[in-house]
Amino acid sequence: MKVRLLFTLLSFIAAMTTAEAETKPASKTEFATFGGGCFWCMEAVFQRLPGVIHSVSGYSGGQTVNPTYEDICSHGSGHAEVIQVEFDPAVISYEKLLEVFFESHDPTTLNRQGPDTGDQYRSVIFYHNEEQHQTALRAKTTAQPLHADPIVTEIVPLKKFWRAEDYHQDYFNQHPGQGYCSFVIKPKVSKLQKKGIISKD
Repeated sequence: MKVRLLFTLLSFIAAMTTAEAETKPASKTEFATFGGGCFWCMEAVFQRLPGVIHSVSGYSGGQTVNPTYEDICSHGSGHAEVIQVEFDPAVISYEKLLEVFFESHDPTTLNRQGPDTGDQYRSVIFYHNEEQHQTALRAKTTAQPLHADPIVTEIVPLKKFWRAEDYHQDYFNQHPGQGYCSFVIKPKVSKLQKKGIISKD
């Protein structure tokens, strides 16, 4: 009788534990969209952040529908090269993403990042909701004392994100020996890794 009672009790506990596990909500992911120069560079940086699940290179902020890379380079589309990241806020916060954003490029140069010039290379944060908007404003204010010149980063609502062509996706990882990757992206990634800002994976 005691054995049967004990077995029944253990079965009940196991059932309750299973039910709790099944009803526990899955971690909800969020999205963030940033422009900080060449999207190959930005993608390579944000891919190496724990908590970032996926990163996609694309275009945003302009008026051209279904823009191509040629449209972007012609400077008539109004779009910026951007990355859109899916992240787990339980692992990395939007605030932390913004810290990395301001650390990984020069937000004080208008329409330029190093050798890359043009409005498609502008520094911009596209916020997805009002909470991101306010957080971005605070992050910009916090970052300003770290720079001698005024930060020119735009903070605007995301209207539409257009995915870039397949050959732009995961570019640094796919073409580490390519000239731009070797001389521009790799030094930037290495610098941030040495600072402990991004992982070495």
